[in-house]
Amino acid sequence: MSTPRRPAHPDPETRAATLTPEEREDLAERLRERVYVSFASLAVIMTLLAHAHGLGAGTAAASLTITAVGTVAAAWLAELISHLAAHGGFPDRHHMAAMTRTSGGALLTLVIPLLALAAAGLGWWEVTTALRVGVGVLIATLVLIAWLGIRRTKLPWLARILALGVLAALAVGVVGLKLLAHG
Repeated sequence: MSTPRRPAHPDPETRAATLTPEEREDLAERLRERVYVSFASLAVIMTLLAHAHGLGAGTAAASLTITAVGTVAAAWLAELISHLAAHGGFPDRHHMAAMTRTSGGALLTLVIPLLALAAAGLGWWEVTTALRVGVGVLIATLVLIAWLGIRRTKLPWLARILALGVLAALAVGVVGLKLLAHG
C-alpha cells in the first residue's frame, strides 16, 4: 500500500498553512528587503536614464551598486537597532546571520541590471538600452514580489487582481516621488 503523496504545487492557501510562523516572518523580511532595494535601484536607474548623455556603463554600474549596498546596509542597521530596542541586547549569532542573509539576499535583484550594464561596457549595446533593461527587470521584480505577497491571502481572485492594481498604482507614485528627489 502506498502512502498518499503531497501535490507538487499545492494551492497558495495550503502552502501558507504549512509554513511555520518563523518561516512566514522570514519570507516577509526577504520580500520587504527586495522591495526596498528594487525601489531604490529603480529610482537611480531612471535618474541615470534621464541623464544618460555621455554616461559610461561603469559609472552607471557603480552608482547602482553603491545605492543598493547603501540601502541594504541601512536596512540591516535598522533591523539591528530595532532588535536592540525591542530585546535590550544584540541578537545572537543565529539571528545576526539570518539578518545578514536576508539583507544581503536583496542584492540579487541587481544581477540582471548589472549584467545588462556589463554588456553595454563590452560594447554589445548602448548604456541607455542596458538601463532600460534594468528598469524592466526591476518593475518585473516588484510585480513578482507583490504577487508573492498577495497570492498567500485568502482574498477572492478578483480582489487579488484589484489589490495588485492598487499596489501598482502606489508603486508608480513611489517611483514618481523618488524621481522628483533625484530629478
